[in-house]
Amino acid sequence: MDTISLPAAIGFAGDASLAAVLDALRPVGRLPLVLDYDGKRIQPGYHVTEVKAGSFVTIDCGGNPDAWREIVLQVEDLPASPLTPLHMPVEKFLAILDKVAQRLALDDSGRLTFEVGPPGQPMQVFDVDELQISKEAALLRLCARPAICKPRHRAELQAAACCEAKGCC
Repeated sequence: MDTISLPAAIGFAGDASLAAVLDALRPVGRLPLVLDYDGKRIQPGYHVTEVKAGSFVTIDCGGNPDAWREIVLQVEDLPASPLTPLHMPVEKFLAILDKVAQRLALDDSGRLTFEVGPPGQPMQVFDVDELQISKEAALLRLCARPAICKPRHRAELQAAACCEAKGCC
């Protein structure tokens, strides 16, 4: 942990790879890993219920093909219990993923996604927004993944880049 000046923040802006998040967490293995999603902190008894490795091949609404790999961590938001009175340490979280990687090919460059929800409620899909590291915890802030029209989004980005370069706007 002495290789990181505390407090530290690493921004991912909703586009984090599995490798980027794991590399950022490795130096702080003894800290508790706390997830922040949907405006609240996950409860100390949370449980990683499933790890999925997916390959997606899609056609968007503009007829454009796309393909990517994704690692999905499904997490159940559970209260503390006598067996889990504190948030899971980062080193346990890493050990879970290492164990999964022994049986399932996890593409380190794949997009990291979280599906989170309390028991009996629908899961929500989140991207990794930021990792904040302090002396108390490694706080992984998740942001909701919005639905987007990819052709419109690309056009807006291209228009912004064009206007910035030419100064036309």
